[in-house]
Amino acid sequence: MTYYPRRHYDRGTIRPIAEARPGAAVTILGTVASMRSRRTARRYMHLFELKIEDMSGSIAAVWFNQPFLERTFRVGDEVIVTGPVGVFDRLQIQPVEYEILGGDREPIHAAGLVPSYAVPAGFGPKAFRSLVFSAVREHAAEVPEAIPAELRARRKLVGAAEAIGHIHFPDDLRAYEAARRRLAYEEFLLLQTHLALRRRSVREEPVGVPLRIGRTLDFRIRARFPFALTRAQERVIGEIRRDLAADRPMNRLLQGDVGSGKTIVAAYALLAAIGNRAQAALMAPTEILAEQHARTFGRLLERTRVRTALLTGGRAKREREAAGEADLVIGTHALLEGDVKFRKLAVVVVDEQQKFGVLQRAAMRLKGPRLRDAGAVASAALARPHTLVMTATPIPRTLSMTLYGDLDVSILDELPPGRRPVVTLRKREADTVAFVRQKLREGRQAFFVYPLIDDSDKVAAKSATAMSARLRAELPEFRVELLHGRMKPQEKDAIMEEFRSGAIRALVSTVVVEVGIDVPNASVMVIGNAERYGLAQLHQLRGRIGRGPHESYCVVLSDRAGEEAEARLRAFLSTADGFKIAEADMKIRGPGELFGTRQSGMPEFRAADPVSDLQLLAWAREDAFALVERDPALASAPALAEMVGRKYRARESLVAVG
Repeated sequence: MTYYPRRHYDRGTIRPIAEARPGAAVTILGTVASMRSRRTARRYMHLFELKIEDMSGSIAAVWFNQPFLERTFRVGDEVIVTGPVGVFDRLQIQPVEYEILGGDREPIHAAGLVPSYAVPAGFGPKAFRSLVFSAVREHAAEVPEAIPAELRARRKLVGAAEAIGHIHFPDDLRAYEAARRRLAYEEFLLLQTHLALRRRSVREEPVGVPLRIGRTLDFRIRARFPFALTRAQERVIGEIRRDLAADRPMNRLLQGDVGSGKTIVAAYALLAAIGNRAQAALMAPTEILAEQHARTFGRLLERTRVRTALLTGGRAKREREAAGEADLVIGTHALLEGDVKFRKLAVVVVDEQQKFGVLQRAAMRLKGPRLRDAGAVASAALARPHTLVMTATPIPRTLSMTLYGDLDVSILDELPPGRRPVVTLRKREADTVAFVRQKLREGRQAFFVYPLIDDSDKVAAKSATAMSARLRAELPEFRVELLHGRMKPQEKDAIMEEFRSGAIRALVSTVVVEVGIDVPNASVMVIGNAERYGLAQLHQLRGRIGRGPHESYCVVLSDRAGEEAEARLRAFLSTADGFKIAEADMKIRGPGELFGTRQSGMPEFRAADPVSDLQLLAWAREDAFALVERDPALASAPALAEMVGRKYRARESLVAVG
């Protein structure tokens, strides 16, 4: 019964046969007066014909090449037929759907709003629709009522049984929408109750590592920063300071557009831990980004006694064990290895968190210190480190509430002074090379990004390897090099270092440069086959430039975009605001595909749509959090408690991992 229809076909109101007009689509109810089969003279097609009568007149119903229907109908059957009306010698209807009535059977296939399902293998559409109808008729009254009566009344929602009946077989569109609205609210309420319980569990867990940040430590940290903070950075640091001082672990999401200064905010939290003689860890999804962070913190921590370690894949066991003794450990998923053990891990920052799975983020939180205080709840209990998860892929408010409703959210909504907006253009390839040549002659550097490493017979897209050879020929006075993910780490490091130094003037690569590249002199980003990238990825690539004092340009190349790809490119060209980009991306692709349900933990909704049902989502969040605050055990809502537990039990071990 929770296998909802994908859509409903409006077969219309049953009309008297006398009202059938040529060119119109009608639904009629009548009795089979006669039937016959024959072959047409011209094409020798099988033709099956019924004469259907009602009190107002008669009409012929005609099917082509369906001889089995001779065994389906009998004279005297009461039938409903839907289809277009025409005149061929006489008035006739060509059925798109029919239904034989009899006994106490209700019309469910050919009249009114007819549900259409993604039919499982082994079923035909009619057989499956009949199965659902029987299940709804016999068992809808048994569906548990998850929404407390008080909330149903406040939000003007129909009951569970009525909603199940009308989501499948509504009397009219109003009944269908009332059913869908109720079921959407219920899905949101289950999720938000789960998130409210998670949030309460985290806040009641007295096993954080409280950090003291007095004036002296605050001054010492700020003295390391190379520039004044924006008001947005100051506001978010204030929020983080309050979290770090508590004995409950911080569980905060930091959102900010590309270039909004998230790294400095994260640095404050990491250095606060080190200033309290604890440890800090920064986890990044790629080696390039981890190495970029290591360089950034190397500059921030020059002439200090802070011990830092970089830990990426392929390091020897001895190095992994030694890393656990450093004050600040920066690394990739290698930080999750079992032999990486920390003395006293107080703060964890997860950068580009959407590129990690829920389980990976959970594993990092379990590396907190063991409580050896005799007064602790249990001598072997694990303290939870404070956790800050960051994303440069801005999340629309709808998804922030849906995915991260149990997290405190901070938003950096201001760019540092001096960040110039990037000019985004769509050009032809021939014009682009000349444009880039001019910028290189002015002393700038350029990225060229392509979707493939090598040419492919199966994919109609250019490759970085082929384009690097071509660009070397077209830009002979400049050094052009290739970078891609299949290179050895040492090769990638060497190429990136030469690009940073300016020795390499044009870098041709795959999306390995999507995050973590900071080359202020690079002022041009050329994205080949731009139709093959998602909006968030395009925005990330654009964020690699505009980091210096020079005017910067992002050029998209695309000559074979389909309808959806064109919509993405129009949105990309229209704004550089990451939050507007995210909203557009969600409208184009939908929330599930946008975030990757399995990887991100995005719940699957059957009736709800977080985009169009924002008001329902806000109500469900308000109601769920108020209910949990008032009644943490959900004693007043046992059916809701049972359904939340059943639906989200598998996730309970992932409490507070974002």
